[in-house]
Amino acid sequence: MKIRLVIGSRASEADFFKTTATGRSLAFNRPSFVDLRIFPENKLGLPVIYNQAIRECISDPATLVFAHDDLHFLDYFWASRILEGLQSFRIIGLAGNTRRVPQQPAWAFVDTNFTWDSVEYLSGVVGHGHAFPPVNLSVFGQPRRQVKLLDGLLLGCESETLIENQLYFDERFDFHFYDLDFCRQAEMKGISCGTWDLSLIHESGGNFGSEDWQNAYRKYLDKWGE
Repeated sequence: MKIRLVIGSRASEADFFKTTATGRSLAFNRPSFVDLRIFPENKLGLPVIYNQAIRECISDPATLVFAHDDLHFLDYFWASRILEGLQSFRIIGLAGNTRRVPQQPAWAFVDTNFTWDSVEYLSGVVGHGHAFPPVNLSVFGQPRRQVKLLDGLLLGCESETLIENQLYFDERFDFHFYDLDFCRQAEMKGISCGTWDLSLIHESGGNFGSEDWQNAYRKYLDKWGE
């Protein structure tokens, strides 16, 4: 089964491999069995382009990896790591939370003051910065744990899992809360989510509390009721 990376980027197709962290990483280290589905100069919400990629798999199945364009892939064996993780969980990510609490505003926080959840519930490791070594290494907790919520910076799953279970991203969300919503849908369908250990650096720290984020949070609460 081939891996297909699905990436939305504001960069043009010509600039993607020169100007984005993910593009530069793939130009350096892209195994032969890895396809790319890039949406260049993208202005659509991530769920829109991710769902398009899922539908394309109806006739061309693949191991799907939905990834942001600001990731430095440090692991030479990153593709094999993803396939390994999918032997244990049907959806994998880099960081997540083993529990969910009412009105949770993000996978790692328990309230809108952005209070971190207790370390016993958090899982995964992510580097932050623009080069190696990272500015800081966020060790949230032991990886390889089943979780209820995953961070959307990278999500991996088999296309058949999504298509057979009619699991798609909710297009009412653009760039916030699509990942939490996706995990909750998966849970309702009995599809396991888990964290996996993969060496990456993420350039973005998120945009919590912005106007767009607050609008998405209201949509999320309206949908789930808590």
